Amino acid sequence: MAQAGAKSILDHKFIAIELNQRAWALLENESRSPEENDEMLHVAHASLWHWLQAGTKVHHQRGLWLVGRIHVLLGNREAAMRYARQTMDLTEVHQEDMADFDHAYASELLARATLLAGEESEASVLFERAARLGQLIHGEQNRKIFFSDLEAIPYPKTELSELNS
Repeated sequence: MAQAGAKSILDHKFIAIELNQRAWALLENESRSPEENDEMLHVAHASLWHWLQAGTKVHHQRGLWLVGRIHVLLGNREAAMRYARQTMDLTEVHQEDMADFDHAYASELLARATLLAGEESEASVLFERAARLGQLIHGEQNRKIFFSDLEAIPYPKTELSELNS
């Protein structure tokens, strides 16, 4: 056992990555049990905490996004909105540090959380903003991944295909 006051040596980055990967594995499993839903949320929060210890603002933003996305998936309206707003705020404050897809995903999450909150009109505006930002993503593969994620939001697909052309 470590002595009181002794500095523990943790590889926060390694732990954050491992927890992030576990969260994603659970997120991609569509037949999760209630216990796996709990685990998914816990490991996403834990990953975010470790990124806060050893990561950059980009890691922090992406960690917030993942926690927010999971809250949306679980139907936790208030928490989803809180993390979506935190993601957007951090993205805007540190916009020069973020990748093009970070901007698009911040809007995508806010659109999802806003839709979950029942604000369909505002969610539609945010959805269109996310799609426009998605057009600016460099790299065809990254753009395809983003639009595949965006299509999961229940909006008319004709609008999306017009924005993704």
